[in-house]
Amino acid sequence: MVDLTRELGLAQSTVSKHLGCLRGCKLVAYRAEGRQSFYFIAAPELLDLLRAAEHLLAATGRAVALCPTYGATGTGQVGACAPQTAGAGRS
Repeated sequence: MVDLTRELGLAQSTVSKHLGCLRGCKLVAYRAEGRQSFYFIAAPELLDLLRAAEHLLAATGRAVALCPTYGATGTGQVGACAPQTAGAGRS
């Protein structure tokens, strides 16, 4: 978990909670060795999903990360919509 915490730049407690959630969903599993825990992907389908996401990001030139709704300048919340201005119509 130390490597994940360092790589993600998140607090250990945050990474631990996320890993616990992923374990609960049976997406990751772990093995303990002494005081260390080694996590691994438990659902082979998840690898396909991650590969598809990598292809999408490569095809869009990381446009997803730059999206005003979901990127650094947006809310960063999954499912959040950009606020519509008054009088804005749909095309």
